[in-house]
Amino acid sequence: MGYEKMTVAELKELLREANLPVSGKKSDLILRLTESSNSSEEVIEEVIEEVEEDDFDEDEDEEFFDEEWGEVHTARQKPVLDDETKANLSKRAAQMKKQPKFRRQEWYRYYRLARTGWRKPKGMQSKQRLNMKYRTPMVRVGYGKIAAVRGLHPSGFEDVLVNQPSDLDGLDPERQAIRIGASVGNRKRANIHDRADDLGLRVLNRRKIDRKGDLQ
Repeated sequence: MGYEKMTVAELKELLREANLPVSGKKSDLILRLTESSNSSEEVIEEVIEEVEEDDFDEDEDEEFFDEEWGEVHTARQKPVLDDETKANLSKRAAQMKKQPKFRRQEWYRYYRLARTGWRKPKGMQSKQRLNMKYRTPMVRVGYGKIAAVRGLHPSGFEDVLVNQPSDLDGLDPERQAIRIGASVGNRKRANIHDRADDLGLRVLNRRKIDRKGDLQ
């Protein structure tokens, strides 16, 4: 099978279906699938049977596959979490829905302030600092979330900032995901994408890069 053309996330889904370990580099995943007798062949046969059971008109077959199967959805990488961490993440998500949106002082008056983040109100006569009516709430200790999952991405990954391909060495693809720095150019960003795919790491801020010329 053409495992080399598949992404790491797709390979791991096949490994989970076969009850096999999902750790390691992409080459290790391919080797594990190749050596296993109950690999993805059974899953593919089930998919083929389901497609054959569906009734398509002869005139609509080609149009259906062009529209529905032209862009196959690629599953995103998911972390390996214990039950306690999953429960904490779910509880934190519920707390976030109840949390008010913290606004900067006089954000409604100046457009530039509405686009910036939170700043602590200062000044003797600051109405927000004095908690006067009709003012947005301030950041307080009581709005804190669960400490066990503090700093984790909503998906459950530990967010790691990288600026070059060498920063990916030593990262755990089952617990950590990378976020590429904003100042990284397309050339280095493409190298980081390729390196992350080989290591099985998820890129949280992956962007589409038009690889032309020497970027290919």
